[in-house]
Amino acid sequence: MELEDINTIAVLGAGNMGHGIAEVAAIAGYDVRMRDIKDEFVQNGYEQLEWSLGKLAENDQLTEEAADAALERVTPLVDMEEAVADADVVIEAVPEQMEIKTDVYTDLEGVAPDRAIFATNTSSLSITDLSEVTERPERFCGMHFFNPPIRMDLVEVISGAHTADETLDVVEDLAEDLGKTPVRVRKDVPGFIVNRILVPLMNEAAWLVEDDVATIEEVDATTKFDIGLPMGSFELADYVGIDVGYHVLEYMHEVAGERYEPCPLLESKVESEAFGQKSGKGFYDYEDGDGADISMDEELFSETVKERLLAVVANEVAYLVGADVASPDEIDTAVKLGGRWPNGPAKFADEYGVETLADALEDAYEETDHPRYEPFDYLATVAEEGGFYDDVSAGETDGTPDFEAIELTYPRDGVAQIELDRPQQMNSISIALVEELDTALDLVDDDDSVRALLLTGAGSKAFSAGADFMSIAGSGTDPYEAIELSKDGQETFGRLEELELPVVAAIDGYCLGGGMELATCADIRIATSRSEFGQPEFNLGLLPGWGGTQRLQRIVGMGRAKEIIFTAERFPAETMAEFGFVNEVVEPTEFETAAHDYAEKLAGGPPLAMRYTKRAMHKGWDNHEAGLEIESLGFGHVVNSEDVHEGINAFFGDDEPEFEGR
Repeated sequence: MELEDINTIAVLGAGNMGHGIAEVAAIAGYDVRMRDIKDEFVQNGYEQLEWSLGKLAENDQLTEEAADAALERVTPLVDMEEAVADADVVIEAVPEQMEIKTDVYTDLEGVAPDRAIFATNTSSLSITDLSEVTERPERFCGMHFFNPPIRMDLVEVISGAHTADETLDVVEDLAEDLGKTPVRVRKDVPGFIVNRILVPLMNEAAWLVEDDVATIEEVDATTKFDIGLPMGSFELADYVGIDVGYHVLEYMHEVAGERYEPCPLLESKVESEAFGQKSGKGFYDYEDGDGADISMDEELFSETVKERLLAVVANEVAYLVGADVASPDEIDTAVKLGGRWPNGPAKFADEYGVETLADALEDAYEETDHPRYEPFDYLATVAEEGGFYDDVSAGETDGTPDFEAIELTYPRDGVAQIELDRPQQMNSISIALVEELDTALDLVDDDDSVRALLLTGAGSKAFSAGADFMSIAGSGTDPYEAIELSKDGQETFGRLEELELPVVAAIDGYCLGGGMELATCADIRIATSRSEFGQPEFNLGLLPGWGGTQRLQRIVGMGRAKEIIFTAERFPAETMAEFGFVNEVVEPTEFETAAHDYAEKLAGGPPLAMRYTKRAMHKGWDNHEAGLEIESLGFGHVVNSEDVHEGINAFFGDDEPEFEGR
């Protein structure tokens, strides 16, 4: 079977995951049969799906027509045979219990077409065991979506012991066609990739409290604001559901050994039905208390907690790599997408020092004699080699910084391209990204061969959807620190604006908040017809803090700037072109070529004239007379330059000038 052979997808289960997967498939254009065991279940799932599509349309993420068409493609059913009779792929998303799933596949096998691929959305159960319930284990695999499927990009595509490579290939292609990022899990191991990292991390956090090594407050402050993860360990457990993580851990304990013994602290929470946010109480109180109000007090940070947590993570990564389940890069991609981590676990381990973490693990094993600290064999190999990645500790490759949040390339003659490279976070602007941008601007500014800069965002969803509030919150909420944070961003963005070469911002997708502030620093802005712009800070009780209150009014005028900022609304590319913010609107299929062509065209201009023109225009905004003075000085400086002679000769010779900046 090939991707083009897939027309109809059956989704078994209409709960949160089931109706979410059905929605994603319907939006992608597939006919969907959504089935559950009772009419009330399937109708509730259908209503939730309809509500979600309506919200997407309300927020302009889908047109009304597209939302209506997607809903029409979904058929809610109870009868199994009717649901799967025409299915090319069956995605099972029933409750995470082996007995229930086994019964479903027993019934399914008798009525599904022979050609159909079966994919289970299990988060931890054995793909191999489930496949052996069927008569098509070679056409059976895991297809693990993350909650909520409409927003989460990751899909783990998991091989069972019998799964054919062709099955994995077509399911990966399907995931991509659904707009997701597939990561292949080459072996059927408990927890797969993401849960193999997150669940032992949650368990270790609990053990640190259970063993009186640290308090919940210290663990979460360290996890969130020292390590820099999106949530504290206990905060995450409450968010996901303590019972959910606990049951995954129980399964891992059963099939993978004593190192995954659940901490009694987790067990007591489950027994008392304190599951977290969904029950009102967990490790934090969400009914009568403030929830997970985690302090950023550095006095709470514990190096022991940090080292123990990262050591456990490094050990799990070493197992996955050593057992050929996935590569370090695949593991990092999966956890960044599925766990919203700013860096992947392999990268975190390398940056801390794998050898140091391996030693810490050995020390903890000797101290506690608990199997959870027993190093996997491959960890010693990684420690000896210096890390999971080649030459990570050096941070340099051929003299070029090893960027994490951006990518610096040179796609055309005279053109440098800085791409915001955090697609799993919608290219949101973190503190680290601002710092890397500042470094990249140094490189571009010092490179005489660069005549134009192109600014883009990775992926097709966003140029940048705004500031990364997780990383920014981690810097502290003290007003003086916030002022410095604003000033740091203003300085770096100002450097981009003041570059003496032309800057083109090429925008595809969302350009919001800090992302739009960044785009205002460019000289020229081109955008796809599907792009959306806005300054949503007022909705958060904030205001633009990286120069947005100043630059936007220069481009669109005071009235329009106030409209954009005060209303916090989103505006399509065509409207922003009418406002004068966007210079050119192109179709998505033409976007990449148009962006490179535009930058290359500007790179062919006269560098000396460009330099003085930008200086005069910028200075003239603040001081008309000063702008005119620079204009005169610039004119006098370039009038006898080689560039002017080249331009005149080319004009009379009907040729294209080749300016050298002399």
